[in-house]
Amino acid sequence: MTAALAVRIAALVLFLAIALGAFGAHGLSDRLEATGRAHNWETAVLYHLAHGVALLALALAAGGRPLPAFAFLLAGVIVFSGSLYLLALTGKTWLGAITPLGGLSFLAGWAWLVADPPKLS
Repeated sequence: MTAALAVRIAALVLFLAIALGAFGAHGLSDRLEATGRAHNWETAVLYHLAHGVALLALALAAGGRPLPAFAFLLAGVIVFSGSLYLLALTGKTWLGAITPLGGLSFLAGWAWLVADPPKLS
């Protein structure tokens, strides 16, 4: 993956985090409060945004070198936050069983960075 592609992916992840946060706060707030799922949405946005910032930092630090940590953190955003967004929208509680897989992906990405951080100049 090129550095430019990694930055674009990180920027897209951050764009979506901001857009989904605003949508939840403004477009879905009544529905999320009525169903008692606002906390699911807020947790999804928090982890989405925090890991989007981490993805951007990794993209800038890696200089085009493939980083497994980037892939793990991206998968974590998709699975962890994605399952919580869907849970909040649908109320299908079985989606909560998928969420920890995204959490494990986050942990794997952070552990990878502990073991093999990007070489900074």
